[in-house]
Amino acid sequence: MTQLPAAGRDDIAVALASCARGDRSALKVIYDSETPVLLAVATRIVRRREVAEEVLQDAFVRIWRSASTYDPALGSGRAWVFAIVRNRALNQLRDDRHTPVDDAELESFAARDAEAAAAYDRLGETSALRRCLERLDPTRRNAILLAYVTGLTHGEIAGRLNAPLGTVKAWIRRSLLSLRECMS
Repeated sequence: MTQLPAAGRDDIAVALASCARGDRSALKVIYDSETPVLLAVATRIVRRREVAEEVLQDAFVRIWRSASTYDPALGSGRAWVFAIVRNRALNQLRDDRHTPVDDAELESFAARDAEAAAAYDRLGETSALRRCLERLDPTRRNAILLAYVTGLTHGEIAGRLNAPLGTVKAWIRRSLLSLRECMS
């Protein structure tokens, strides 16, 4: 059985080399030593523990199958493993944009939309911020409100508005510039 020395966590590279030779216990060593942190990374990206667990399972299958492609000259074994988990989680986010949502998620979306609309409505008619927000395209205004009132990420806003992530980022950036100019 492959064991990592207590001295260094970068010895994941040794375990990856053992995985490449078909040593299943080496994969268990990686799993046992890195799973808590990897699960936290995946959860932070996909924001749902059950999805993060699936991401982690897919990532470990990928690690097992691709261990022979790991090149220590390009970086640490730990970094390689983390990159696989991160990429799997990001792919899951992209795939989720096309997955139907359940009723609880729809209610959450509706509540956040209502929260953003209520915040906008609370601005007085003579408010400079309201005047500047009214100059924005309604979709862009909604993106700004979802980001800054309800705290949605750009990815969540993209999924909510059914728009590409890059487009949403551009809308928000340009809208913030317009608001800054209007408010000054």
